[in-house]
Amino acid sequence: MPQRNAVLTKRTLDKDLDKFTHVEDAAKHVSRRLVTPGLGLIFLGLAMLFAGVYVFDRPGAVLVIAASALAAYMAMNIGANDVTNNVGAAVGARAITMKQALITAAIFEVLGAAIAGGEVVKTISSSIIDTVQVPPATLGWIMMAALTAAALWINLATWMKAPVSTTHAIVGAVIGAGFGAAGPEPVNWRIMLEITASWITSPLIGGLIAAGLLYLVKTLIVYREDKIAAARQWVPVMIAVMAGGFTAYMVLQLAPQGRYSSLTILLIGIGIGLVSWLVVRPLILRQAENLENRNSSLRTLFHFPLIGSAALLSFAHGANDVSNAVGPLSAIVHSAGSADNSMTGHPPLWVMLIGALGISVGLLLFGPRLIRLVGEEITKLNPTRAYCVALSTAFTVIFASWLGLPVSTTHIAVGSVFGVGFFREWYTRHSKRRIEFIRRKAESFEIDEPEPNVHEARRRYLVRRSHVMTIVAAWVITVPVSAALAAMIYWVMFALFL
Repeated sequence: MPQRNAVLTKRTLDKDLDKFTHVEDAAKHVSRRLVTPGLGLIFLGLAMLFAGVYVFDRPGAVLVIAASALAAYMAMNIGANDVTNNVGAAVGARAITMKQALITAAIFEVLGAAIAGGEVVKTISSSIIDTVQVPPATLGWIMMAALTAAALWINLATWMKAPVSTTHAIVGAVIGAGFGAAGPEPVNWRIMLEITASWITSPLIGGLIAAGLLYLVKTLIVYREDKIAAARQWVPVMIAVMAGGFTAYMVLQLAPQGRYSSLTILLIGIGIGLVSWLVVRPLILRQAENLENRNSSLRTLFHFPLIGSAALLSFAHGANDVSNAVGPLSAIVHSAGSADNSMTGHPPLWVMLIGALGISVGLLLFGPRLIRLVGEEITKLNPTRAYCVALSTAFTVIFASWLGLPVSTTHIAVGSVFGVGFFREWYTRHSKRRIEFIRRKAESFEIDEPEPNVHEARRRYLVRRSHVMTIVAAWVITVPVSAALAAMIYWVMFALFL
């Protein structure tokens, strides 16, 4: 009898220990889920300390420090939501892993924001609202309300896996807060028309450029008899064009205005392109050795161009979209303790760094959530198509940043993906070169795999119509929602603090 009681006691003890083990496992699971938000809160605290070092002895320091935390929060949301535009195509094409994509994007986001983000920041901070018509104290609270509203909306959109435009969110929020504070008079409607026009045209331009690039790739490489020989010839040229174009843009950004003529800048770009071609060509030739003459072999040769275009797009995104976080912060820093709001010159470097680092922290902590929507679910991407999407988006955003226009990187990236998808639908049905190529392959029994039927092609390869309306709806509602939310937040702030 004592032995039986001992056995029962042991079984009961084992069950209790198992329960403790399950509780410990559950606690570990919950704690792991809290690590990411905890790291985000630590970054917000560091941003406040960083700002405090620069403004602790100046008028309005408390407002600037609070605004720095909001700007860091906004920047993290931009990184979480917009990272899909930068590396979604590369991840969707399986050219790089998720980890490699996030690290690459984080590095080039910081470089783009710190080096080339100043022009668009000035547009957000001082051109949408006529700062001369608004008292400095009121302007500071307008920008605080705008940052809060835009960040909350983007956070909600990221949680819902909706790739909304962070540019739409902040522009709408600045308008809404300004409207709520001073009515329609301070809003610069001419600038707003220019920005709105760029929102409409930029995704169309991105889609057209991406479709044109894909046409060149298919014509010059994919539907040639010897694909590998064609790729050996043209892939180094594509890399050279990418390097030369980016160099010309950097000279424009970094050189003092008027120092170099347009011809000189063009020659510098061409020179760097030639050097890139000489360097890359042997690498591509070495990669092409022993590759079979198949479409799948092109994946290997397009990995390097695709990674380069993804890095270039991350740089462009940092240059353009950092303004969405630090544009309002720049206005607050300038207006705090100032008697007038007229703004000249670039924002302070520490302000730019808060936005740049915040974007990188956001994409590293929260970024993977949206990558698969743009990278995989709209249309099927391989390395050649993804390269066209990334390069088209990068050059469109870079050109807009040069002009100082706060375009939507989300719009352009998704527009480029749609451009590639719709072009493929047209090319599949109408291309004489493709039809002739397939006919010759069929006659010589060299087709690698049978052509899919119409229903299978529509299911696997072409544009997913179901995503079009979802994404467009998210774009349409972003400006009015963020504007209304910003106006309400301003009224709450006014009632509590003013």
